[in-house]
Amino acid sequence: MKLVLATSNPGKLRELRALLAPRNIEVLPQSNFGLVSAEETGTTFVENALLKARHAARATALPAIADDSGLEVDALDGRPGVHSARYAGPEATDGQNNTRLLEELRGVSQELRTARYRCVLAMVRSGDDPAPLICEGVWEGRIGHSPQGEAGFGYDPLFVLDDSPGTAAQLAPEEKNRISHRGQALQLLLARLP
Repeated sequence: MKLVLATSNPGKLRELRALLAPRNIEVLPQSNFGLVSAEETGTTFVENALLKARHAARATALPAIADDSGLEVDALDGRPGVHSARYAGPEATDGQNNTRLLEELRGVSQELRTARYRCVLAMVRSGDDPAPLICEGVWEGRIGHSPQGEAGFGYDPLFVLDDSPGTAAQLAPEEKNRISHRGQALQLLLARLP
């Protein structure tokens, strides 16, 4: 089976390819088709995931999968949330987003730095699929005081795991794929595929 992945994020492409390879699902990035990302105008992860998946499916005539995910920090009333990738601005780098997050949490004690990664995966068989598959995964943790680790992407160097002293950026890719929000959502999606 071939699926178009509606993202331009190389980290997400790497993770989803690794997670889907055992099921003989070939993941093709939307860039292979010259597609630009759909504008994320939704106010929720579900809305944005569906916008992206439908856009890719319509343009390629192939089934498409899209992920919308982000970091929700309790001390910031759930921010950055759906704006995680552009928290420090429309073209912000991971480093700039992490810096802004640390600045906003300056002075907040460790016990109040609870957070979670949330991922919504949407899969459509066509651009007008009336019954998209939508699955969600949540990964609980806390925001550290400084970046730790070199693996992963996004906020991983700041995301301290609940059951470990380390960050998501200190996990081996296989371990992260097994326990992460994206890994959880994908396992739910795979269970619903024929």
